[in-house]
Amino acid sequence: MAFISVRRRIAFTALIAGLAAGGLACGQARAQDWPTRTITAVVPLGAGSASDLIARVVLEQTGKLLGQTIVVENRPGAGGTIGANAVAKSAPDGYTMLVYGALNTAHALYTKLPYDTLNDFIPVISLGQQPLVVVTPPSKFKTLKDMIAEAKAKPGTLNYTSVGLGSASHFAAERLRASAGFDAQHIPFKGAAEAVTEVVSGRGDFSVQLTATTLPLIRDGKLAPLAVISQKRAASLPDTPTAVEAGLSASAIYTFYTGVFLPAKTPDAIVGKLQQAIAKAIQTPEVQARFKQLGVEPMPGSQAEFARFFKDDVAAMVELAKAAKIPTQ
Repeated sequence: MAFISVRRRIAFTALIAGLAAGGLACGQARAQDWPTRTITAVVPLGAGSASDLIARVVLEQTGKLLGQTIVVENRPGAGGTIGANAVAKSAPDGYTMLVYGALNTAHALYTKLPYDTLNDFIPVISLGQQPLVVVTPPSKFKTLKDMIAEAKAKPGTLNYTSVGLGSASHFAAERLRASAGFDAQHIPFKGAAEAVTEVVSGRGDFSVQLTATTLPLIRDGKLAPLAVISQKRAASLPDTPTAVEAGLSASAIYTFYTGVFLPAKTPDAIVGKLQQAIAKAIQTPEVQARFKQLGVEPMPGSQAEFARFFKDDVAAMVELAKAAKIPTQ
């Protein structure tokens, strides 16, 4: 009886091992065949937002390379967390992706997220970055040093506008302020147009906004660019120095990027195939031409490099929110 029992256990173990191996083989085969149907790219913001525009430009070409349609679906609400959560909870099969540029700030702002920022997503690739520029009324300051000097001479008297609490323009201005060591009053608005108009009118002393939003007004002489807070000068503003060139430390740099993320446990083969397809799509003449119009600059790197960057960036946003005393929700 004991012999029969042992034999049955051995047979059962072999059966389980065979099923597991078969399942793994099927999973690998499915990953190699991917994609076989339409892919959904969730943008957790409204149509026309920076992430939405970039997603549509890049993923149209990506779909052509993969041989399948990629549909961009806007799911705004709750600071982008509704759409992000939908992707986090979706099947890890490569047919639902997240295209977003604020997973980092959402992590820093919201204390009770419905998903785990670092463990529920796989960072795949950055679609590109958009430089932010410090703008003021044309006759107010000649240089960034002039603005900082006045801010320090009259603590708390300058104000800056943003696109709302937790927005890129808010976090970027706070990083600039913390790096330079001055106080200023925050005036949030619901949109970039209102925030920029306030500075054009002279009621706002400065704002840190995307070059795509401010370039027409800069070219018309209605705004003065003092510095870009990126690692290098913006191609669209070659004569405007970086914040570091203007005398600040590297802590003033703020990278605003749009990334692609897949649900955790998505097979490596799918992650790699998507990353390679997007990287090729970004290099196509169609995407490059549109990026030039939008002021988007490349942010090359492997999937592993982007994953490391994202992890470090999330931690940096948490520290920035604490240092700037930005209230969490």
